[in-house]
This record gives sequence, C-alpha cells and structure tokens, in this order.
Amino acid sequence: EVQLVESGGAVAQAGGSLRLSCAASGLTFDDIAIGWFRQAPGKEREGISCIDSSDDSTYYADSVKGRFTISRDNAKNTVYLQMNSLKPEDTAVYYCALLGTPEKYSGTYWGWWRNRNLYDYWGRGTQVTVSS
Repeated sequence: EVQLVESGGAVAQAGGSLRLSCAASGLTFDDIAIGWFRQAPGKEREGISCIDSSDDSTYYADSVKGRFTISRDNAKNTVYLQMNSLKPEDTAVYYCALLGTPEKYSGTYWGWWRNRNLYDYWGRGTQVTVSS
C-alpha cells in the first residue's frame, strides 16, 4: 500500500524558513512525480511545486518561485520542500501527492503538474502558519 506522510509544518515568522518532508512508502522513486499542493482557508487547493523523477524536472508556481526549492532523496524515499522568505500568504495546509505516470503528461500542456486530478495518492497534510 502506498502511503505519503508529510511533516515539518509549524508556525514561523514572516521572512523565516521551514522545510517540509514527504515520506513515501510502498513504492520506489523510479519514474514518478511528487507534487506539493497547498490549501488556505476558503481557497482551492493549488499546486506549488513538483519534481519529476523520470527526467529530473522541477516545477514551481510563480507565487513561490525563487523562494521555495523542491528536492528528493531516493535512498530515503523522501521529497523535501525548502521554504524561505516566508510570507503570511503562505499560510495553508500543505499536501504532497504522487503521480505514478508522469511521462504520460509531462510537456502535454503548460502547468500539467498543477492538475490535482492527475495524482494517484495524497498525504494528509501539514499545517504551515506564517505570522506577520
């Protein structure tokens, strides 16, 4: 059974940093994509970053580009999201999700990785709160 577990959420001050982890079990990290999504109260869940292990591509939403960095450790089956220069508008529940067949969608249309309907498995989320 595939499971994803997020951790690392906390309360941080604006301008600070946090590192989120997404630990995967029940699979290997070959030819999959892991996406990070977030959902603020009253808003839709939005894709903010993705790493595609099939071609080592990384993707970022404009709202986090230059501040967040996604990376992976295959030996630990873990994907990280390093979040720097945090802003109050980064406050949300952060989810990681797994797409088992990224090669079917990669390059098919702009922003494909942000389509949450493509993802096969989801974690339960971790809360990030940024105070001003």
